[in-house]
Amino acid sequence: MKQIISHKLSNINLKNEILAGLTVALALIPESVAFAFVAGVSPILSLQTAVVMGMVAALFSGRPGMISSSTAAISVVMAGLVASHGLEHLFAAVILMGMIQLLIGVLKLGKYARMIPYPVMLGFLNGLSIVILISQFDLFKVNIAGGREWLQGSDLLIMLAFVGVTMAIIHFLPKLTRAIPASLAAIVVVTVIAVLLGRFGGYHMQTVQDFAGMTLKGGLPQFYLPQVSLSLETFRIILPYAVISALVGLTEAVLTLRVIDEMTETKGHTDKEIIAQGLGNLANGFFGGMGGDSMIGQSIINIKSGGRTRISSFVAPLGLLIFIMFGSSIINVIPLAALVGVMFMVVIGTFKWESLKYNGKIPRQDMVVMLAVTVITIFSDLATAVIAGVILSALAFAWKKGTEADALIVDNPDGSRTYKLNGSIFFGSVLNFQELFSPKEDPEVVIFDFETAKVMDYSGVEAINTLVEKYEACGKKVILNHVGRYSMNLFKDARKITSIDKQKIEQPPHC
Repeated sequence: MKQIISHKLSNINLKNEILAGLTVALALIPESVAFAFVAGVSPILSLQTAVVMGMVAALFSGRPGMISSSTAAISVVMAGLVASHGLEHLFAAVILMGMIQLLIGVLKLGKYARMIPYPVMLGFLNGLSIVILISQFDLFKVNIAGGREWLQGSDLLIMLAFVGVTMAIIHFLPKLTRAIPASLAAIVVVTVIAVLLGRFGGYHMQTVQDFAGMTLKGGLPQFYLPQVSLSLETFRIILPYAVISALVGLTEAVLTLRVIDEMTETKGHTDKEIIAQGLGNLANGFFGGMGGDSMIGQSIINIKSGGRTRISSFVAPLGLLIFIMFGSSIINVIPLAALVGVMFMVVIGTFKWESLKYNGKIPRQDMVVMLAVTVITIFSDLATAVIAGVILSALAFAWKKGTEADALIVDNPDGSRTYKLNGSIFFGSVLNFQELFSPKEDPEVVIFDFETAKVMDYSGVEAINTLVEKYEACGKKVILNHVGRYSMNLFKDARKITSIDKQKIEQPPHC
């Protein structure tokens, strides 16, 4: 056992894990601040949410290397609750959200995430990359009395130039050395240049402090019991927000897990990750947090910076905590251009560029699903997009399978007629299937041969039963042949409500 543990530890690049975590910690700052404004809470509350969520999820995660924090998806859902009932109900809703996620994880319902088709994944990634891109545009604005306005003239050009410098460092540095994560190096270099420019050049670049509208400095998260009454009325208020947030959070977590699995060619544990998300939100509620889930952008930054284990996932929130407690002077002077550049590179790495070449090379219905999920992700939310994508994929699959059901007609020497059935007989194909037969014109004995067909559901059983009844009403005999075990069990279970029994089913000797 000691040898196994020693071998595992020897495979961990501790320097890369720590530096990757610190890179993510810096990248979390502007996002957490922005999400605070969306939810209507203070930036410090959002940052402390990132700390608690990140630490707990990292400790119990089923996907080492994945980053969890406060997120846009949860912020949007909870904004209405904060506006109508205040922070105390928010904290209570986050606790209930964590309980729901824990229940889903304990019941091992994560397996149903495997139902998400690949075109939905592609649409999600493309839509999410566009959402990340659009979210960065607000950082090109400046605070003024009464709101925020776009940067103009030379200010805009200078910021774009520094964004370009950041992206160039991230792109080219790995070709020279991988000693430190390129994103971290880019942030440090651009921050130093911005500080020198402000001190000796007299030009002030927009910083994290400018964006937040305040000096970011906080302390350790404190245990807190929400000051709400334990009543049915409170439960009625928070339940809808808790359920929607739980499902949105788990959808994003499961999809992020699958993306990281693909990037690292390893396999995470879905149900374990769901439990980790639940524990993270449960802890957040009791520490006065706004709730959160996994972050695909920061997770990709972590993986590309060399983070592969829980170490980097834990260092990120720990580093963020240290920054807001002791390094606020460093955080506040980081130029927004550096962080925008990092996120722009995430956008480039997240978008599935090969999908632009898919038109005409993959089934049309898959293209429709992918585009639909992309558009819905941009204009609505992730959970709605994924649910819509799964439904569209299922309908497209049912339609395709439904059109494949057919039958070859064979007239036998003894005067009987055999219908050699082909395809799946289920709710999507029964209408086409029933049109293949002619009870009035067929001979006295008709054989339905199921050797290359399969009855999939009760709709299929009822379709066969309806045909048998039509033939019997015409005084004709129907025989079901080569009925497979699965179809036989369906007929057997439904024998009390159909006219089909074993006497109508004949199996060849080898069966």
